[in-house]
Amino acid sequence: MNNPAKATATDHHTRTGLGKDDLKNDYIDNLFYIQGRFREVATPNDLYMAAAYTVRDRMLKRWIKSAQTFKQTNARTVCYLSAEFLLGPHLANNLVNLGITETAREAGAELDLDYDEIIEAEEEPGLGNGGLGRLAACYMDSMATLQIPAIGYGIRYEFGIFDQVIVDGWQCERGDTWLRNGNPWEIPRPKIAFPVGFGGHTEQYSDEHGATRSRWVPSLLVNGVAYDTPILGYGVGNANLLRLWKAEAPESFDFQAFNVGDYYGAVNAKMQAETISKVLYPNDEPEVGKELRLKQQYFFVSCSLQDMIRLQLGIAGSLDGFHEKYAVQLNDTHPSLAVAELMRLLMDEHLMGWDQSWNITCNSCHFTNHTLLPEALETWSVKLFERLLPRHLEIIYEINRRFLDEVRVRFFGDEERIARMSIIDEAFGRRVRMAHLAAVGSKAVNGVAALHTELLKSTVMRDFHDMYPERFFNVTNGVTPRRFIAVSNPELTALITETCGDDRWLRDLDALKQLEGHAEDQALQARWRAVKITAKERLANWLGKCTGFTPDPRTLFDVQAKRIHEYKRQHLNLLHIVWLYEQIKQNPNIELTPRTVIFGGKAAPSYFMAKLIIKLINAVGEVVNNDPQVNGYLRVLFMPDFNVKNGQRLYPAADLSEQISLAGKEASGTGNMKFSMNGALTIGTLDGANVEIRDEVGHDNFFLFGMTAPEVQQRQADGYRPWELYHASTELKSALDLIGSGLFSHGDKELFRPLTDNLIHSDPFMVLADFHSYADRQHEVDRTYRTPHQWERMSILNTARMGKFSSDRSIRDYVDQIWKTPPLPIEV
Repeated sequence: MNNPAKATATDHHTRTGLGKDDLKNDYIDNLFYIQGRFREVATPNDLYMAAAYTVRDRMLKRWIKSAQTFKQTNARTVCYLSAEFLLGPHLANNLVNLGITETAREAGAELDLDYDEIIEAEEEPGLGNGGLGRLAACYMDSMATLQIPAIGYGIRYEFGIFDQVIVDGWQCERGDTWLRNGNPWEIPRPKIAFPVGFGGHTEQYSDEHGATRSRWVPSLLVNGVAYDTPILGYGVGNANLLRLWKAEAPESFDFQAFNVGDYYGAVNAKMQAETISKVLYPNDEPEVGKELRLKQQYFFVSCSLQDMIRLQLGIAGSLDGFHEKYAVQLNDTHPSLAVAELMRLLMDEHLMGWDQSWNITCNSCHFTNHTLLPEALETWSVKLFERLLPRHLEIIYEINRRFLDEVRVRFFGDEERIARMSIIDEAFGRRVRMAHLAAVGSKAVNGVAALHTELLKSTVMRDFHDMYPERFFNVTNGVTPRRFIAVSNPELTALITETCGDDRWLRDLDALKQLEGHAEDQALQARWRAVKITAKERLANWLGKCTGFTPDPRTLFDVQAKRIHEYKRQHLNLLHIVWLYEQIKQNPNIELTPRTVIFGGKAAPSYFMAKLIIKLINAVGEVVNNDPQVNGYLRVLFMPDFNVKNGQRLYPAADLSEQISLAGKEASGTGNMKFSMNGALTIGTLDGANVEIRDEVGHDNFFLFGMTAPEVQQRQADGYRPWELYHASTELKSALDLIGSGLFSHGDKELFRPLTDNLIHSDPFMVLADFHSYADRQHEVDRTYRTPHQWERMSILNTARMGKFSSDRSIRDYVDQIWKTPPLPIEV
């Protein structure tokens, strides 16, 4: 897709011009001078790298001009601190943002290059686990598009989220070696490096004015080295900076140790240091894993704050206005150590007093909470803090002392509240509550969906809302339509643009409302359906190659793709599949819409129950897909290695989007938005952003089922007894008993017993309670899909009414409510 305003630029320099000949000439140069190859011997990776450098050349002009302008104007800047940035492949997205996709395709054809093969050759940087990291990437895209000066800070993990392979139905994990062929999008900055300490002790001294001060004497130092990636806005001259930190030893080789024969000792410091940025989310079950994870969090927070201070001193010469220069956004609890580290840097390194340091810190930091699950609110043992970050623990103790004094005055005599609000949890082995630290040290706290924010204020952070109601905001999550429609679904993009008259909807997603007036148009419905079939055929062909099973694009594609977790309730979907299987077996002439149920998602390597769910999905699929009595009605498939790249294949092809978590458990969800933008209808609970999606698309265009969050709370309070539901429902009992019979496990009745026993005797996420409501709505889905004009109308209206869920709107909310960062357009 081309943006004519950009594609007709007058700049025809080989490295920056946007014309076809410019691209061809630059590509040939990059293949020869950077890859050192000529066409006849170039590998697929060489061809991709030359294309990437050709596109990067055009980005660098915008990036450097942006950096120069931001520095010259001392622009207020958002610093987005996130342990994850799940960026997805860069090449196709950057072509869209430059407005030269079709030009690049034509240039490739004239060079006898296969455009699609080059796009496919890109390795995905797996620097995130799921929604948290993908949200950060969407926000970086939107900040650049909205011309908001911003820096994203994170970790350059050598190994990202594992690659998932399925062996005998089980998930197996393989290392994500995303850097093995090089990364053309990043620029190493070896001269931008900062020391980061661990361990050691603290000591007090008197400064030149006689004031008592503290200094930290760490026992281990590592360096954080910057690697920079430009993040380009769509249709604008702005490009922002993503700066990721790699851990290195100050001296990577000890010659003295080597010379005396201690070859391991010669490189030990290097190995110790590099471990910090080696892998995304090490297994934190053992103590050594916990230590590494805390080291990672402190490492990138410290590097990032030291970098901000360097930039501020270089521009202003003083840190007095640090909070006026930077809006520091903490993406969940992982970067919440920023509160203590900024205090340490200001007081210990730059000799400010407590009050001034605290004022700067509290007016710089802003905290996004992403969860309502108590077990997901990070805490660290005081003993680990004492050993690893002794100075920070002293600062946290002092923050807590002063804070609790405020609480005592505000809530006189309420000792239970004081215990609940303390940053130090004294009840369970003395632990540091990171969400509490972030809430105390931040100017703003936000939830990520309207329901989530209200539950946040009334449950896990109720005491803090009582104390600081003015700090709490809602910013409903959003996703970028550039990647998740324009890149993922070019046929739908072209149809929307033609119907709306132009492509301004890619910058203003509310413009999709123009589609509403065409929802009844049978000609548009037919073209809409054809676009969906094309996407389904493309997905089916890819699935056939990677799984050996090619689903029928004429069937209803029923998709549940997200992290595998009990609260997301993939096993509710499975129970319905097993029940359907029984219905078909008992009544071969049953009237059903042929359906292909596609699952995708990764389970945490140590999460046994989630991995057992994956095994059951594959086991049920093996039986169902090979039963000729059933497989004309029902097929079940697990899509391996669900990530951004594979999601771009899946979102356009889905007819039905499964958003079925227990009400009150999902903070927001963003997959729900990606599916709906691409015309999938949703079956879901009133959980997370589902509530707002249903309100926007219309209650008649959303298949609602299940209990509400208050109903869930009431049922739990009354005493939830799932075994009574199991014995009272013939459908539930027969489905669970069939799983337990060994039919799906080659006669092994014990394999899935942990899962069925958990549902019958515990069922913490109330699968059994919502089953019948879910099955009833699935029956309605079945009926509706058999009325194509009704389904297509609902599909068009879903896409038309998704304007609210653009990440551009989310960023505008942050700017207006929290950051107060004006846009700064860059003219190129």
